[in-house]
Amino acid sequence: MSLSPTQQQVLEAALGQPEHVLSAFPAHVKGGARTKVLTALANAGLIGEHVDSQKGRPIYAITAAGLKALGIDLADAPSNASTQPPRLRDGTKQAMLIALLKQPEGVTLAQMAEVSGWQIHTIRGFMAGSLKKKLGMNVVSDKLHDQARKYRIA
Repeated sequence: MSLSPTQQQVLEAALGQPEHVLSAFPAHVKGGARTKVLTALANAGLIGEHVDSQKGRPIYAITAAGLKALGIDLADAPSNASTQPPRLRDGTKQAMLIALLKQPEGVTLAQMAEVSGWQIHTIRGFMAGSLKKKLGMNVVSDKLHDQARKYRIA
């Protein structure tokens, strides 16, 4: 992934912080712009929630992938950089669908739509984007002769 100049500045500023925590931002990165930059970096796996996150306010730190994106050799990187995968929250639609997909018999798109309230195209996008790309889960589908296609996490 190529970094935007703002993303580069944010990550480089964190290099000088203890445990590479993102705490200093350029003056022009405020409000919605800050949220957009943090979201893009988190979605790319370049930052992750730091161990000291507290009181509903996450604290982010550069991950090993973020250090690599900055051209820093991972052998030289400190071992305290966060490399944790994205955290799964209980009680969310994502958690409900993951639970359904973990059933050995699998689940149909119609069943997932009924539980989540999402449209079919949204569920397909969720499986391809969130589950496969972001979380690295292996979603497989099976279709027997006269039955609806079923999806499950293998």
